[in-house]
Amino acid sequence: MFRRSVQSLDDVLGKCLRENGLETPMLQTRLIDSWEEIAGKGVARYTGEKFIRNQTLHVKITSPALRSELSMMRTELVNRLNQHVGSRIITDIRFY
Repeated sequence: MFRRSVQSLDDVLGKCLRENGLETPMLQTRLIDSWEEIAGKGVARYTGEKFIRNQTLHVKITSPALRSELSMMRTELVNRLNQHVGSRIITDIRFY
């Protein structure tokens, strides 16, 4: 009889991504793409470019009033974005 180690497809893909160093970039892309869903469509309308550098999400906001409002909600946004992705990807958000 053959003994086979049965693994779920999710486990196999996760292992493959981790071994090739692609898991973190994929999670970062998911986090950036989820900005509109987490922050809302009204905020997304005033959002320019977004990128992650050194575990910090940099977001360009075109409205100064909205920028100051969002900077007060920084920790809540960090927690909600990380929770949405399922991993601790970012530690801070910088609005400019």
